[in-house]
Amino acid sequence: MTDVTRILSAMKQGDPHAARELLPLVYDELRKLAAARLAQELPGQTLQATALVHEAYLRLVSHDPDEHWDSRGHFFAAAAEAMRRILVDQARRRNSQRRGGGRQKVDLLAHDLAIDPPDDQILALDEAMTRFHAVDAQAAEVVKLRVFAGMSVEDAARSLGISPRTAKRDWVYARAWLRRQIEGDAGSN
Repeated sequence: MTDVTRILSAMKQGDPHAARELLPLVYDELRKLAAARLAQELPGQTLQATALVHEAYLRLVSHDPDEHWDSRGHFFAAAAEAMRRILVDQARRRNSQRRGGGRQKVDLLAHDLAIDPPDDQILALDEAMTRFHAVDAQAAEVVKLRVFAGMSVEDAARSLGISPRTAKRDWVYARAWLRRQIEGDAGSN
């Protein structure tokens, strides 16, 4: 059992000190995930990797006291989801301030790493991801780790405890499914 898994288990048992022990063990890896994602943002981005890590960590350990993680991979998948939610919330705030304007069509799923599409595209992806999660939860997790955490197929597979081949297959399937959903939504507007 790794230190992270041991501490997650202690948190599950209600140890009040476990959350403080967890952050130093996962901080560097969370910071790398956040930095990889934010490196793809446009210049002038106000959110920094450190702030993204801190906000995601706070959401993870204080949001739902009944939320427990079974493994290191489960924890990092939850962290990627928290980062996704933070970036989506930030995109919604920015988008509400500037409705309309010179929007460009950007193919969200053409890239294999974290990307920086316009806010309306992030929101369209978030809506499609919510629908897709009901169709194929595992493939949706692969997309979250790839797009919102900037992980490679191999890293996403390792984090989810699946083979790289399965993660690649899920990624290809998810991209096609999400592209059809997003293009269908855009065509109806």
